[in-house]
Amino acid sequence: MNQQEAQLELQKQASESSVLRQAVVEQLGERLFEFAALVSGVIGSGGKLLIAGNGGSAAMASHLAAELVIRLTSERSRQSLPAIALTADTAVLTAAGNDFGFENIFARQVEGLGNKGDMLIVMSTSGNSENLIRAVKTATQQNLISVALLGGDGGKLAKILERPLIIPHPSTQRIQEEHLFLIHQLVEMVERDLFA
Repeated sequence: MNQQEAQLELQKQASESSVLRQAVVEQLGERLFEFAALVSGVIGSGGKLLIAGNGGSAAMASHLAAELVIRLTSERSRQSLPAIALTADTAVLTAAGNDFGFENIFARQVEGLGNKGDMLIVMSTSGNSENLIRAVKTATQQNLISVALLGGDGGKLAKILERPLIIPHPSTQRIQEEHLFLIHQLVEMVERDLFA
């Protein structure tokens, strides 16, 4: 691929992202407000957020937890919000994987950390990750609220969750770009709700 072809491909990718972003805002805007209100309600009632994902979505889980615990922007001074990325503790992840299997690395943590009134947020581009499915089932048994950021058709997770936000696109990178956008908008809405 020469430089001109590479430039055309870059423009094509940027255009695809732009079209998808507009569709996400139009199709999911109202559901995002509802999602944010649910998160604010959990935190306002003394609950905490447990957040999980695999691969790039694991990085997104850590990103969301960081934005909540620290803050989104220095323009708003506020107290820390209770969020834990279940993807971040290497010792727990490897011990759970070794002793209980990779499919249980998040369920085991939900079992130990989750309480009634807490919320589990899972992120998946496919919606079919067994370890996330098991985490949601464990959360349901423990009376946690389960929500998700998903992609494609939502996969198996969309059928067992209370509130899925689904990016209707087949491309993993496009889905992840929109998940990051939704994360930032979600934190902004929660901060406004709790610290207006």
